[in-house]
Amino acid sequence: MVEFGQHIINMLILGSTYALLGIGLTLIFGIMRIVNFAHGELYAFGAYFVYLAAMMLGINFFIALLLAIVAGCLMGALIEVTLLRPMRNADIDTTMLVMIGAMIIMQNTEQFIWGGVGKSVNTPFPQAPLQVGPFFLSWLSLFVFFAALGLIGATYLLINRTKLGKAMRATFQDRDTASLMGVNVQAIYMATFAIGSALAAAAGALLGAVYVITPQMGNLAALKSFAIVILGGLGSIGGATIGGFILALAEEMGAGYVSSGYRDAMGFLIIIAVLLFRPTGLFARKERIG
Repeated sequence: MVEFGQHIINMLILGSTYALLGIGLTLIFGIMRIVNFAHGELYAFGAYFVYLAAMMLGINFFIALLLAIVAGCLMGALIEVTLLRPMRNADIDTTMLVMIGAMIIMQNTEQFIWGGVGKSVNTPFPQAPLQVGPFFLSWLSLFVFFAALGLIGATYLLINRTKLGKAMRATFQDRDTASLMGVNVQAIYMATFAIGSALAAAAGALLGAVYVITPQMGNLAALKSFAIVILGGLGSIGGATIGGFILALAEEMGAGYVSSGYRDAMGFLIIIAVLLFRPTGLFARKERIG
């Protein structure tokens, strides 16, 4: 039972960051109808930005995290303006190719700048774990969990309690009608991609402090993002959140009770099962994002 409880704790910490990835992708995919293959590279961008700010420039770790999120937001806005806006009326195949190109460029740029050697980020948290009964908790992991939950809650409030969120939900339901009602759809698209990118960068910044940072870290993150969206259902922020925790649970149980080599495979087996029995996802919402 102690081992099982430790796996549950690890699942909660990992699942919270997976949820950030899934929410960011479901916003972009749901509102803009764009398959963002560069989502994983925005995750890696956030991790490398924390390394740059905290380790090379000597900026306080917490400020570096905030700067990474802002930088991810700005990078997303730049991608939308320079690459996606000119392709607004193009078919989905064309935009997919554009985003694949963006993914390749970003990954190779990271490889060129940082090299292939893994990077690590020092944090102000103590190395000694916190012991709660029979369980051991890393102070850094606890911070990652609560920071991710805070960002998830802030995103939910943004989508459901603000004027911008209302405009985003209107655009999701019917772009043309929203435009006729005075919604600046072009601005909403830029805001959506920027917010989704910021969430991906936030996940990368948080996990970048936990794991080793490499140029290839975005590959698996992108696959898991799509898996989470499939699990949760397109357009459901709550579904993406729960999907992130389900994927993390599958990975933890697979690693703990089957084999660590099957950690990632267990999560994707669940995805296959969901596609077979509920193709729209576990928590799909018709014509609504939120």
